[in-house]
Amino acid sequence: MVPVVEGLVVLVLVLSSAFPPLALAQFETRGQFRAQESPFSIAVGDFNHDGKLDMAVATGATSTDNVVILFGLGDGTFRKPVYYTAGIGSVSITAVDLNQDGNLDLAVASHKGYISILFGNSDGTFQPEIQSPPVPTFEQYVTTGDFNGDGKLDLIALSLNNPCKCISVLMGNGDGTFQDAVITRPSFAVFTIGVGDFNGDGKLDLATAGQFGTQKYVNILLGNGDGKFHRGASYPGEGSPASIAIADFNGDGELDMAIANSQGIGVRVWMGNGDGTFQRGADYPTAFPTWVIAADLNGDGKIDLAAANFLFSSGATVFLGNGDGTFQAGTFYSASDEPRSLAVGDFNGDGKPDLALTDYLRDDIVVLLNTGTVSFSPTTAMVFPAQLVNSGSPPQTVTLTNAAATHLNISSISASGPFHVDGTCDKSVGAGASCNIQVRFEPEEMGAANGLITIRDSASSKPQVIQVSGAGTVIGLSPRSLSFGEQEVGSTSDPLMVTVKNHGGAPVTFSTIATDGPNASNFIQTNNCNVQLSPGSSCIIRIRFTPNKPGERTATLNVGDNGGGSPQMVSLSGIGD
Repeated sequence: MVPVVEGLVVLVLVLSSAFPPLALAQFETRGQFRAQESPFSIAVGDFNHDGKLDMAVATGATSTDNVVILFGLGDGTFRKPVYYTAGIGSVSITAVDLNQDGNLDLAVASHKGYISILFGNSDGTFQPEIQSPPVPTFEQYVTTGDFNGDGKLDLIALSLNNPCKCISVLMGNGDGTFQDAVITRPSFAVFTIGVGDFNGDGKLDLATAGQFGTQKYVNILLGNGDGKFHRGASYPGEGSPASIAIADFNGDGELDMAIANSQGIGVRVWMGNGDGTFQRGADYPTAFPTWVIAADLNGDGKIDLAAANFLFSSGATVFLGNGDGTFQAGTFYSASDEPRSLAVGDFNGDGKPDLALTDYLRDDIVVLLNTGTVSFSPTTAMVFPAQLVNSGSPPQTVTLTNAAATHLNISSISASGPFHVDGTCDKSVGAGASCNIQVRFEPEEMGAANGLITIRDSASSKPQVIQVSGAGTVIGLSPRSLSFGEQEVGSTSDPLMVTVKNHGGAPVTFSTIATDGPNASNFIQTNNCNVQLSPGSSCIIRIRFTPNKPGERTATLNVGDNGGGSPQMVSLSGIGD
């Protein structure tokens, strides 16, 4: 699906992670290939029977040439695009042999009141579109399945932005033509669907996610075997569900699902019970995921997940599967400016799956090749805490590991923005060896700062990057942590103090000074900080510990201001006795 994302201001920066020596999945941006105005989704297949994967792209072009064919050269690059017309403003595309002639055809959902069918020829060209029977205007998604069990592929389409807000199934005749649509009207606005036999009765079912008013839902629609569905299990959902991936994540023979929630926690996993019901699994945070796919990306026989990240920190996040239905922390790969969807395929013929992203802003398709040789650790974000302007932070360290069987040659390591780099990585790193890259943050002005550590080496045809961020501030807090030790429950400690100083040349205005966190009520703050703090001046925040229960108690002191890096935090801890 392609959601409308409004009013969002969040920046998440994550760097690449290490992978086991026999299960590698390191992705590099190999190239960007021109598509057409506002590309939405990608279908992958060998359209011209040359043994090399090609791509068909649905774009938001509002007149002609809104389907783009990119023929693969077999090395991860593609020829100049070839254009076709399918409806107006195409948003979803799927590639499958609809007329059983051995050639891949295309089904395209657009703003028109039909699904466009483009029959493929054996040389990779396509015939002019024909129209399916009518469907509600502006179909947002189309895919295929055999919904009546006759062995012929049917079409299923999702309509969102019109009064119907319905799901249409068009039964296939086996020759590329279709019967009139069978309409299902869910009880809420469905944003995305996934297809699979969830209860083992041999009939295709649907997983749907959407909302009614302010309530978010995940509903299972069980197939009747005639293109119609009846309501099954229902569960609370997350904000703005954008895509559903269906696969068996834990190898128990039952279908599971992962839902990308573009304004929610990220990707949520649901484990199937085999009877049409699901158990909620773990949530995997990632920034604004607009698409999620399930595939074995590192060749270990376990299903992994990949999500397209829309807005600010744009690219793809890979979650390696553990084989038991859980996944490792996400590894982010920077690519494109505004990805809307994601596809997987071996675009360079090396036996490893690669990724392709639509770049809605740049009108490109970005290909990330699975190099699998150089990795970085840790997997957590390289984010520096607020740092005083014109001072240097303590270093943070990234470990680079050469997982290849030969030496890695490094030609340069450089930093952009107010970041500085050094470390132990020389011109060569031996097979299986590691070295450290140390990064320091030295802001010269207030506010958020972003940068890249760029590594040019023999493992990749493109520079590899580590994204870094921090914030410069003129407000200093000292100390940055307070520990009260043991304190009798119900009693109040003597105060410990935090000094706040304005190191800048202009007054700073405070927006908040408060405690927060799991045991915030156990820590009481008072202060002599007025609304404004003059240049060079200081004020004092006094914290008293009043435990209400035995055991460890923790909280944070949050100081919000307009001096940059807000809010800054002081960790608070004590033990109730």
